[in-house]
Amino acid sequence: MSDAEQRRWNSRFDTDDYVFGEAPNAFLRTHAPVPNRGRALCVADGEGRNGVWLAEQGWQVVSLDFSAVAQRKAEGLAIRRGVSIELVHADVHAWQYPVAAYDLVVDIFSQFSSPDQRARKWAAMKTALRPGGHLVVQGYTPEQLRHRTGGPTDPAQLYTREMLLSAFGDFEILHLVADEVILDEGPGHSGPSAVIGLVARKG
Repeated sequence: MSDAEQRRWNSRFDTDDYVFGEAPNAFLRTHAPVPNRGRALCVADGEGRNGVWLAEQGWQVVSLDFSAVAQRKAEGLAIRRGVSIELVHADVHAWQYPVAAYDLVVDIFSQFSSPDQRARKWAAMKTALRPGGHLVVQGYTPEQLRHRTGGPTDPAQLYTREMLLSAFGDFEILHLVADEVILDEGPGHSGPSAVIGLVARKG
């Protein structure tokens, strides 16, 4: 991740408000596996809304992000909610993902990667899951370009069913659906949205 990109995200997060809200992502809240125990990795967790919520459910959470500003807000959110999360400040594309270390890996709307970066990140996420572990991914589809209510404007950064199946088809696919929804996730994700969500289990 370039210094300019880090400065851009730090600037975006440098506000008293939470850019993507303090509530967890609705897809994650619906599809997080139970029982709620084990180790969870939240990739590009930003201001911590998803990692903190998982910690509230009983997970031991690692919250990974490259924005120090966002991670300070994540720490503050965890303190207010009375939970503990482990903050890891690193580029999600370059971090040394530990092998078979997590029971759950979550990747929600982290669509700032180039295609090559995304492939490396997803491969590393798969390696980080233990056998039997679950993966939860949600992102915008190309149809989101009609809405302009959040997400990237570069079509190469948007997700399709074929893309997700190509990346994770060697896992057991438990849920894969593209949908039109109304998002209410802070000012960053608000309004009619075209999304796709994947839940998969590593064999």
